Amino acid sequence: MIVKPIRLYTYVAVGLLGLTLGSIAAWNVQSWRLGAQVSQVETKEANGRASRAEAARTDETQTAQLESKHAQSTIYNADKLATLKTGIAVDVRSELERAHRLQLSADSRAATYRAQAEADATARRDLADKASALDRQLAEGVGVVAELGGALKQRDAEVAALCDQVSIERGLNGDAGDRACRGQ
Repeated sequence: MIVKPIRLYTYVAVGLLGLTLGSIAAWNVQSWRLGAQVSQVETKEANGRASRAEAARTDETQTAQLESKHAQSTIYNADKLATLKTGIAVDVRSELERAHRLQLSADSRAATYRAQAEADATARRDLADKASALDRQLAEGVGVVAELGGALKQRDAEVAALCDQVSIERGLNGDAGDRACRGQ
């Protein structure tokens, strides 16, 4: 009988040892699976952060490009307007100088008309005064036309520049196909 209980204890001990080893193996397998799942979740999270960071960088780059283009277009438009205003001012000065020359010429002709009129009869004197008045009116009219023409050219240049600026602003908002002034 002594032999039988030792065998039984041996079987029980081996069984318990096997059960313990199986439990340890199951615990290790479960730990490995859980570690793999945690690793997958961490990888997905890192990929998501990287994707969001890349999208933010792309958006910042596009915004910087749009702002740069807007600034360049605005500077170009301002330079164009300044050039147009300078050209208009030169044209106006030229027309005013012409009007002044016409005035001087009219004054000279008026003196000639008067000299001729004094040599002639009273009727011719009236005719010279009328011709002189017409010459003064012509010179004044040319001066008025020059000033009005300059003002009109300047107004047209400013309207064109404002249309260009509106188109530039619309381009910044992504509406580049919609031009403010259809005729351009």
